[in-house]
Amino acid sequence: MEKSVEQLLEVKRKIAAAEREAERPDGSATLVAVSKTFDADAIHPVLEAGQRVFGENRVQEAQGKWPALKQEFPDIELHLIGPLQSNKAKEAVALFDVIETVDREKIAAELAKEIVRQGRAPKLYVQVNTGSEPQKAGIEPRQAVEFVKRCRDVHNLAIEGLMCIPPAEENPGPHFALLEKLAREAGVEKLSMGMSGDYDIAVAFGATSVRVGSAIFGAR
Repeated sequence: MEKSVEQLLEVKRKIAAAEREAERPDGSATLVAVSKTFDADAIHPVLEAGQRVFGENRVQEAQGKWPALKQEFPDIELHLIGPLQSNKAKEAVALFDVIETVDREKIAAELAKEIVRQGRAPKLYVQVNTGSEPQKAGIEPRQAVEFVKRCRDVHNLAIEGLMCIPPAEENPGPHFALLEKLAREAGVEKLSMGMSGDYDIAVAFGATSVRVGSAIFGAR
């Protein structure tokens, strides 16, 4: 068995254990396998093993490998989990099924325009910079609820979730708790949080999807 497939099964086992521990229904936390920097050959065994939800950081990189894979496996759900430049909104709407990194007015406006133009509506999440880190994308926590409202009221966007990447050196628990609180206040149901080092903790805090890359595919 391919090492990536063994590791995929181990991650799924840990997610299931975390769901049970948190007294959540089986399958309530979706695994997003983060395949950024890995080519189609590396992704293929994981697809063959039944994984269908994947995350990519860059529009351009995803364009190079996913259209062909989507033809082969039509039920793939592809998430954009990296920062989105407004000049890539057209390509992002065309390729991705979920865009998790809506974080400013200009992006919201461009996505709204492309969704109408293309007649294709990816699911949308607002990225929250829970640690207020200057180098990191995401809207400030204190602005998040109002921004979700503006996305809906001004741009007619259906925001269905929030996403965060806690500071690497901090305990992720308070950040996950903050995101869950903001989601309740904003009236959204989906929570994308947790990565290779802390996805089990994220499940305990209510994550509906976890983004796991290196624990499946290995070091980049």
